[in-house]
This record gives sequence, C-alpha cells and structure tokens, in this order.
Amino acid sequence: MKAIQRLFRTVHGLMAFLFACAALMLIAIATRMGWLAFAGSLDGAAAQAIIEAVGLLAAAVVALQIAETILEEEVVRDADISAPTRVRRFLSRFFVVIVVALAFEGLVATFKALHEDPTQLVYAASILAAVALLLIAWGVFVYLNRFAEELEPEAMADAKREDKKLK
Repeated sequence: MKAIQRLFRTVHGLMAFLFACAALMLIAIATRMGWLAFAGSLDGAAAQAIIEAVGLLAAAVVALQIAETILEEEVVRDADISAPTRVRRFLSRFFVVIVVALAFEGLVATFKALHEDPTQLVYAASILAAVALLLIAWGVFVYLNRFAEELEPEAMADAKREDKKLK
C-alpha cells in the first residue's frame, strides 16, 4: 500500500510541475502579447490585446495556484481529505482561484464584447452570473461545513498539525 501511496504522490508532484510549466508558458505568451501591443500603435486594438494578455495572466495565476495546492496538499502534507475541515480548506483554495479567474474572464469578455460584438454581452453576463452562483454556493458550503467541523474538533487539530509541515 505504501508503494501505491508513493506512486500517487509522485503523480501528483508531476501534475503540479506540469501546471507550473503551463503557468510559465501563459506568462511568456502574455508578456509577448503585451509587449507587441505596447510597441505598436497605442489604440483600441492595443488596449484589446493588453486586456487579452491580462486574461492570460489570470489563467496563469489559476494554473500556478492549482500547482501550489496540489503540491502542498497531496505531496508535502500527504493530507487525508476525508475530514470536514480538510475538505473545506482544500475546496476553498480551489474555489478562490476559480471564482477570481472566472470573474476576471467575465470582465475580459465584457470589454471584448463592448468593443467588438455587443451581441456577445449576453455570454459575458452569463459568465458573471455563474461566478455569482459559484460564490453563493461556496458560501453555503462553508456555512454548512462549519457545523460538521464542530462535531469533529480533532479534525481541526489534525489539519493544524499538517499545516506545520509547510513552515
């Protein structure tokens, strides 16, 4: 069983590495797009290119945060995700990243639709509405999960002990 657990940790480490590589590639592409927009004429097309570059940077942040979460939770801590406290903390890390990235993507889509095709505003608004629903669902989950944590105070103590592995 220990060999299988080591294999899973290795695979998780590889996944974290690949997410980090993807983030670096997105940063490089966004930097190039931004530089080309800056070096060209400073007009609406340049502004749109900068907005798209910022959208790529937001995606890079998501990839980097996912890499960090996988590395910390699955490789360094080797955490047991069955306890309510650990589930809440693990999912909250992902939700923060996803909600922020989707909100930013919704803003980018809004700017793009305003300048290129106003009929696409409906799709941009649907992204932002989905972000609002995700945020509400996450809040409800955290609220309801609090009661489960109160039933298992030892899980909170275990989670705090696991946090010491990162210091």
